[in-house]
Amino acid sequence: MSQRIQFSQHGGPEVLEQVDAPVTAPGAGEVRVRNHAIGLNFIDTYFRSGLYVPPSLPSGLGAEGAGEVEAIGDGVSGFQVGDRVAYGTGPLGAYGQHHTLPASHLVKLPDSISYEQAAAVMLKGLTTQYLLRQTHVLQAGETVLFHAAAGGVGSIACQWANAIGAKLIGVVGSAEKAERAKALGAWATIDRTREDVVQRVLELTDGKKCPVVYDSVGKSSWEISLDCVAPRGLLVSFGNASGAVTGVNLGVLAQKGSLYVTRPTLAGYADTAEHLQTMAAELFEMIASGKVKVEIDQRYPLAEAAEAQRTLAAGQTTGSTILLP
Repeated sequence: MSQRIQFSQHGGPEVLEQVDAPVTAPGAGEVRVRNHAIGLNFIDTYFRSGLYVPPSLPSGLGAEGAGEVEAIGDGVSGFQVGDRVAYGTGPLGAYGQHHTLPASHLVKLPDSISYEQAAAVMLKGLTTQYLLRQTHVLQAGETVLFHAAAGGVGSIACQWANAIGAKLIGVVGSAEKAERAKALGAWATIDRTREDVVQRVLELTDGKKCPVVYDSVGKSSWEISLDCVAPRGLLVSFGNASGAVTGVNLGVLAQKGSLYVTRPTLAGYADTAEHLQTMAAELFEMIASGKVKVEIDQRYPLAEAAEAQRTLAAGQTTGSTILLP
C-alpha cells in the first residue's frame, strides 16, 4: 500500500484526507514514479475548492513532483527503472508516495538538480518559461509588471527577467516581500498594502505604463492591472489567487488603449512531449548556470498537506513549498 492525499468533496483544506492506496502496475504508455519530493501550488487549491473540476471524486491532488522510476508500462521508451525524473504537468495525484502518469509527462532529471529542487521548480519554472519566453518574448530593456513577485512563480520570474536584462517591477504584499523580490533581481517593487500600484507604475515608467503585465492574483487586481498596461499592450492573466476574473467587458480593452488579454495555462504550452522537453531543457540550463536559484522556504510532511495549503492561501509563504512523502 501507498499513502496518498485525496478529497471526496470540495471545500477548504479540511476536506483533504490521507488514505492507503494500492500500488498498481502502470498501464500502456505509463510510468510509476516513487516520489522523493512533491510540489505545492496554488492550482492545487483550485481543484480542492471546486474552482477547477477534477475528472472524478474522490480525487488525488497535485501535479508536480520528482522521484525515481519504479515501474514501466508497455510501449514506453526512453525511460528505465531507476531513472531520476521530474514532472509538472499532471495528471492529478502527485500528493502521494507514488504517482503513475503518462511517460510523455516526464522529463529526465540532470544529476546537478536535486529531487527537492525539481519538485519545487517544475510547475513554477515551466510556467515562468512560457510566460517570459513564449506568451511574450521578454526583451532586454523592457519594463514589465509582475504581481506576487515574491511568490513561487514570481521568485523565479524576478531572476529570469534580470538575467535577460529586463526591468521587472514586482508587486508584493509586505516590506519583507519587497526586500526579497529586490534581492532576487526585481528592478523595482511596489508594496500594494501601502502604495498605489497604478500611480507607482506611472512614476516608474515616466507615464508610459508597461507593455506587459503578468497577473496571477485575479479578481482583486484585474482592474489595477488593466490600468498599468500601455496602449496596445498585453495583460497576461495566469492565476486566480484572489478569485476568478468574471464578467469581463471587452469594451474596457478599447477604452484603455486597444489592449490585448490572454489567459494561458501550462498545459496549453507544454501540450506535447517535445514542447515539454524543450521547455524543461531551458529551465534546467537556467538553474545549472546559476541564473535561477531554487528557493525552498517551506517543507511539510505529506500528512500535513492541509496545513501547507492553509499557509499558502493565507499569503504567508515565500518562494516554494514542498511536501515530503
